[in-house]
Amino acid sequence: SDVAVPLTALDAIIHIQGTDDSRSIPLPQFYLPPGDTPHIENVLQHGELITAVEIPLLPEGARSHYLKVRDRVSYEFALTSAGVALVIEDGLIRQARVALGGVGTIPWRAWNAEDVLRGARAGADSFRTAAEAALEGARPLPGTAFKVELAKRTLVRTLETVAGVLS
Repeated sequence: SDVAVPLTALDAIIHIQGTDDSRSIPLPQFYLPPGDTPHIENVLQHGELITAVEIPLLPEGARSHYLKVRDRVSYEFALTSAGVALVIEDGLIRQARVALGGVGTIPWRAWNAEDVLRGARAGADSFRTAAEAALEGARPLPGTAFKVELAKRTLVRTLETVAGVLS
C-alpha cells in the first residue's frame, strides 16, 4: 500500500496482539519477501491482529515527503514511490531515512542511500549518488527495467522537495 512506504521511512513500529501475548516489531520486519511462500505476505500468526501503528517523532527540524509516480490518474498502484525524511543543518544532511515503493514486493528501505546522504551536502550531486546507491544491484523482472531509472528519478525529486532545492 502507499502508506507503507513513508511509514517505513519514518521507522514505524507495528503493535500486534495475539490470544496470549502482544509484540511490537519494526515495519520493515513485518513484511515477508515472496520466497517459497508467496501467499504469506507478513509475519502475523493465526489469531493475531494489528492494534496500533506507532510513528516515532522525527527530530526537531526534520522534513519529510512522499512522492508517488503512477501511469495515469485512474490507476491507483504506484509505478515507483519514495518516502524521505531528512534533517539538514547548515546545508549538510545530518540524518536521512529513505524508503522506496514499486521496486519490489515489499517497501524497500534504502540503507545504502541513507549512508551516502548522511554527512553530505544537500544538493543534486549527493541526491543522484544516493539514488544510484539505492538501486545498485537492482534486478528488474522482464518488462520492468524502466522502473530502475524511474525509481532513481523519483527518489531524486523527493530529496529535492524535502531539501527545498528543486532543479
